[in-house]
Amino acid sequence: MPFPLHSRPAALDSRSMKAIAIIPARYASTRLPGKPLLAKTGRCLIQHVVEAVRGARRVERIVVATDDERIASAVRGFGGEALMTRADHRSGSDRLAEAVELLGLADDAIVVNVQGDEPEIPPACVDRLVELLAGAEAPMATLVTPLSAERAGDPNRVKAVLDADGRAMYFSRAPIPHDRDGDGSAAYKLHLGIYAYRAAFLKRFAALPPTPAETAEKLEQLRALEHGYTILAAEVAYDGAGIDTPADYAAFVRRVLDQG
Repeated sequence: MPFPLHSRPAALDSRSMKAIAIIPARYASTRLPGKPLLAKTGRCLIQHVVEAVRGARRVERIVVATDDERIASAVRGFGGEALMTRADHRSGSDRLAEAVELLGLADDAIVVNVQGDEPEIPPACVDRLVELLAGAEAPMATLVTPLSAERAGDPNRVKAVLDADGRAMYFSRAPIPHDRDGDGSAAYKLHLGIYAYRAAFLKRFAALPPTPAETAEKLEQLRALEHGYTILAAEVAYDGAGIDTPADYAAFVRRVLDQG
């Protein structure tokens, strides 16, 4: 076991630490099949993601981990690095764990999991996440952003509650914290689907059994909390505009074309 339950690995120097970004990408998608290869902007979606991450100062290598040769071929075609992984993974973090093994990464390496449908992820957010984990004693970190009460009821927008030190207490599809008095005092935080892990913990995490809250909410980060591990979180100014539906993609295409 790389990190015994509740143990804390030593913090690293956040001023010099570099990370590897691994982008899990699969062809199958219920709402948007072939999503990584959509190319109405003149570039495929996965290329937009890779190019966004290339702007991060704290990332020294970017790898697209996929189980589809079409995606791997497209990535290599625009000069990116692709790694073939198995097709039976339950989640993106499981695919990352296999990639860590295949790449032979050191246990203390910082691995950033960037979603393959986040083509507008600000490089500064990636850097903030790397610096957060490198400068702290924790195995895992993520990002949140403010969320309005009007949008908090959407179960597709995952909410996070943090403690006073920026450690995640819980994640939910329900609007948490609950505004019992209805006076608007609840401050909602949207969880952004980007994570940083220490490589040794990522391999351990993928081997942990599913947990009750994870299964009920369909949120794999709850597995870490339920097994007693710390997830650090930092707040950033990014609304997490990922591509989940044809309408999302159409809006993204319009933004790209409008920018010339």
